[in-house]
Amino acid sequence: MNDDPYLLLPTAPSVDEYVHLRAASGLSPKTPEQAAPVLTASWAFCHVREVATDTAVAMGRTLGDGGWYFHIADIATLPEHQSRGLGRRVMTWLLAQIAERAPADPYVTLNADAPGRPLYRSLGFVETAPASVAMRLRTTD
Repeated sequence: MNDDPYLLLPTAPSVDEYVHLRAASGLSPKTPEQAAPVLTASWAFCHVREVATDTAVAMGRTLGDGGWYFHIADIATLPEHQSRGLGRRVMTWLLAQIAERAPADPYVTLNADAPGRPLYRSLGFVETAPASVAMRLRTTD
């Protein structure tokens, strides 16, 4: 018998769950129209459900070309489920997918907001600044 209150599924959550997980965990809000293609166009996606309530409580995905470049994104856990190892579980699964499915020597990146940095460092990620920094195209002020 498995007493784990959480189940990791190797699939994307629903559009509504994706939108909710992003906003509730502090990531920038997205619309259902923005979310829909994300769920099918990601290289790998997983989410964690609370078994008792069948609720999506954490997620993460990998974007990639399948060759050498992979970017981890949307690592999100609902606040009431944080500090239970769910982010680590998601990250471990995503990194295992890269190790199993990608050719040798992949280049794996992510953008690390302050709350996630200890987790990412513990998994072997290092900061690239000042050699390189993340940049984005500013489309609004």
